[in-house]
Amino acid sequence: MYKITSKRLLTENIYLMDIEAPRVARSAQPGQFIIIKNNDKGERIPLTIEDYDREKGTVTIVFQTVGYATKELAKYEVGDYVEDFVGPLGQPSEFIHEELSELKKSKIIFVAGGVGAAPVYPQVKWFYEHGIDVDVIIGARTKDLIILEDEMRKVAKNLYISTDDGSYGFNGRVTDCLTDLVENNEKEYNHAVVIGPMIMMKFMSALTKELGIKTTVSLNPIMVDGTGMCGACRVTVGNEVKFACVDGPEFDGHLVDFDESMRRQTLYKSEEGRELLKIEEGDTHHREGCGCGGHN
Repeated sequence: MYKITSKRLLTENIYLMDIEAPRVARSAQPGQFIIIKNNDKGERIPLTIEDYDREKGTVTIVFQTVGYATKELAKYEVGDYVEDFVGPLGQPSEFIHEELSELKKSKIIFVAGGVGAAPVYPQVKWFYEHGIDVDVIIGARTKDLIILEDEMRKVAKNLYISTDDGSYGFNGRVTDCLTDLVENNEKEYNHAVVIGPMIMMKFMSALTKELGIKTTVSLNPIMVDGTGMCGACRVTVGNEVKFACVDGPEFDGHLVDFDESMRRQTLYKSEEGRELLKIEEGDTHHREGCGCGGHN
């Protein structure tokens, strides 16, 4: 059992929680995720690690209430316990393995769409703690859906807010904001890290390819077991089959087949669709063996 130590409503239907999970907190790295289960009969919910405190032994998660399981989780209060909290899962962000001297030469921009601000935050914080300046764009449909702005301002060199309806910050989508920064504000970037809705990452990757900016995306397809064996998170990257929960979640945005991934997300929601995918994909439908390496 894992105790909820704090809870906060960030904006409508988006919550932040701190969960007491010392082993996960000790091992967590930027870019990884956990799978949480409310009770012994609950659905497994994959969520990105928004932050972690190794001393307190807590892990911070951010979730949006979009289905039954997340709506039930939102009813939990401080002092309540969740049944399972497994992780860290997936591969850490690639930059933690690079030489700091080389990273300091890079000109990096993070682009977060909606709830994507949650997985972007620990990465930007990591750069800040290592003395490396990075820029950040946070985008949402409207001002009320912007999350973690105050937290991000403390760790980003420059923070740009973009709203589709122009109610706050730059008037336009995150793609428009990046275009404006490069073409009208003479900003130069050689690496973009993009996290958000699949459609946003698709169009942002197309833009950065035109601009000649290396791009990393964090894929968030449907996940069930966190080991790749269910086949839910199968993706194609550079004509190779990958499984986001084990091989990712981060991949080269210029190589991801976003159209296939979005189609799979739609089909996987029905039993008929899952059976169709099994037939179409054959032996590549799921990953053989468990490579999760998770702790609880």
